[in-house]
Amino acid sequence: MSSSFIHTYVSVDCVVFGFDRENQLNILLVQRHLSNVPERQKRLPGSLILSDEGVDDAAQRVLHELTGIKKMVLKQFKCFADPKRASNELDIQWMEKEYKRDIDRIITVAYLSLCKIDHKINSTKYDTVDWCPIDKVPSLPFDHNKIINESLIEIRKWIESDFSIIFELLPKKFTIRQLYQLYIALNEKYIDIKNFHKKVSSFNYIIPSEEIEVNVAHRAARYYKFDAKLYKKSNNKLIK
Repeated sequence: MSSSFIHTYVSVDCVVFGFDRENQLNILLVQRHLSNVPERQKRLPGSLILSDEGVDDAAQRVLHELTGIKKMVLKQFKCFADPKRASNELDIQWMEKEYKRDIDRIITVAYLSLCKIDHKINSTKYDTVDWCPIDKVPSLPFDHNKIINESLIEIRKWIESDFSIIFELLPKKFTIRQLYQLYIALNEKYIDIKNFHKKVSSFNYIIPSEEIEVNVAHRAARYYKFDAKLYKKSNNKLIK
């Protein structure tokens, strides 16, 4: 039996979620303009893994190059290894220019991460970094649309097992409506907002403050804060 060995490389790709002031779920997309390579659509941030780093280290490096944040919450969720995932001619041209390597096949380990959207993005690598609403993601190169779809499935599982990670997306002070809309966006479940508010009010780790919204067109809402220490002592889930 004959075997055919090809030049196979391993990369990481990161899906970074954020939640904006319009109460929309977003992801970060990047673009890097390379000379003599046709203009490409935006894509997920990623990189080949360096010879002296582990997979998790590579993901943290990509996130640091993307945001300027040294340590971010991240979760490895799937490996994408379809032999045809990088078979598009424009994708091949981009890889050759970016990495200056003869790459026949590229396997990627996908991560998801969470970033407060009001954090200043200070990219050291990419020419363009933009938040994109999750329901307006364009057609992306490679299999990045598939990676995003799989990441949504994974983040729902993550929230189910550890609800506290949802607060990584919210500002330090938030309204119950913001929490509600984020939970709905992530879970795609309809929950009556009155029942949701009643449920949240019963949790000692979601603490009301004396501060309320100002300069809003609707009725001003109270701000709340999340107490991680109290959450760890509690066995409550938001929705059972």
